[in-house]
Amino acid sequence: MPTIVSSTAVPLAASARVRLTQLFCCVACMVLIANLQYGWTFFVNPINRAHGWSLTSIQFAFSLFIASETWLTPIEGWFADSLGARRGPKLVVAFGGIMVALGWIINSRAESLEMLYLGAVVGGTGGGAVYATCVGQAVKWFPDRRGLAVGLTAAGYGAGTAITVIPILNTINAYGYEAAFFWFGLVQGGLVFLLAWFLRGPEAGETPTTASKVAQSSRSYTPWQVLSSPVFWVLYIMFVMVSASGLMATAQLALIAKDFNIGSLVILGGFTTLALAGIVDNLCNGGARPLFGWISDNIGREYTMVIAFGLGGVAYWLLGTFGHAPWGFVVFAALIFLTWGEIFSLFPSTCTDTFGTKFATVNLSLLYTAKGASAFLVPIANMIKDATGGWHMVFVVTAIMNFLVVAVALLVLKPLRGRLGALSGGGAYSIPHNEDSAKGETPAALSPVYWAAASAFGLGLVLVAAIAGDAEDEIIKTLLIALICGGIGLLIHKAWSAGEMRAKLGIYTVAFILSYELWLLVRGIWLA
Repeated sequence: MPTIVSSTAVPLAASARVRLTQLFCCVACMVLIANLQYGWTFFVNPINRAHGWSLTSIQFAFSLFIASETWLTPIEGWFADSLGARRGPKLVVAFGGIMVALGWIINSRAESLEMLYLGAVVGGTGGGAVYATCVGQAVKWFPDRRGLAVGLTAAGYGAGTAITVIPILNTINAYGYEAAFFWFGLVQGGLVFLLAWFLRGPEAGETPTTASKVAQSSRSYTPWQVLSSPVFWVLYIMFVMVSASGLMATAQLALIAKDFNIGSLVILGGFTTLALAGIVDNLCNGGARPLFGWISDNIGREYTMVIAFGLGGVAYWLLGTFGHAPWGFVVFAALIFLTWGEIFSLFPSTCTDTFGTKFATVNLSLLYTAKGASAFLVPIANMIKDATGGWHMVFVVTAIMNFLVVAVALLVLKPLRGRLGALSGGGAYSIPHNEDSAKGETPAALSPVYWAAASAFGLGLVLVAAIAGDAEDEIIKTLLIALICGGIGLLIHKAWSAGEMRAKLGIYTVAFILSYELWLLVRGIWLA
């Protein structure tokens, strides 16, 4: 009797070659969009000289880029997950390649701030589509080495600019920043579009089933369930604090070197301090991601956060103290990038470990919006610098932010994930459908920490406004930020014991933040 073969058989596990090919394409795409963020600093001063626009107005374009790159990723991630493993990744990344090219071409033709802002939004939209999809691919294809795979993918974004620093600077010097925007945008976006068609997600049964040293969820959670979880909001606040401190450095690096009077000094083989720092910083930024991702695969996510962010706090203080010397600037700026870039491997890995793989792209994209929120804290660095006459206090503030995150990782995140079974010693775990299974009781050690973190953060921003205090509306703006931080703390506190209200509170929080970000965008464009 003939044997009937089922057409619904589970696919065989994908070969190492298939998985590595997917990883290579994702890394290459990330390299190609890296200049959107990390190359921006080289365009700021040329744009200022060409048009006479204030540095604050020009840097607002950077904030718009970060916001559009991050806040739209949940939508782009939803398409990548919903269109299917075969179509989703390639279509979303192809769309991203087109937008990346268009964004920089618009920048090359911008004769007004409004056009510059439009280019930032378009480029940010494309960059976010590529970034979110590629990171989602990494966490799905490599459950056995998730931290390392995400780290390698994110490394492409962090280190990608290193190979183009000199070409971009030479193009700007020889042909103007407009030519650099046009040709680099066209080539980068075009190559991303071509690579997109090689991408696909894993089918069921294609990924390894080997147990990881880090505990991973045995089921997948929808975005709405994720938004109702206190773990997500703790991760979100941590991400905002560390990301803000790092963006203050990456966005202001050229300005800091200029104010230190060392940016144009030749220190090695014809390289100026700024050029050498740009290369080394991006290599460190990229290298940190697989390095700390690999470490976290072996010792756990929270302990790795303690090591990385603790060293980062020290690095900020060292740059503020010894960065006036050319080599001090290069070395300590590199240390900052080495201990900051790993957030883009640690947080996505932790998110997917906790909430599963089926909706991994959209879930980690929701967390990635924290980078967009943090971008609007970057101008505070300029406020502090203007008020104090130097950058030293900026680095003190960023160091304190990193040390606070270290405390939250140990005292809040680790116990909270442990309570949910996330740290049960490896293998799979399952977050309870109803996190009020413990009768809705809020752990005594957590509630005060939530309030202390939100209150301290808000109070710190108020003090910054009081110091800067050169415009009444800036104080009002900062007080609003403080109220938002306190509101988030209140919502997290209530969400823990609110039972049926948890999902609604999560939605209210997102709506509140989005409304405020929209107000900032409108206000910034109007003032410009």
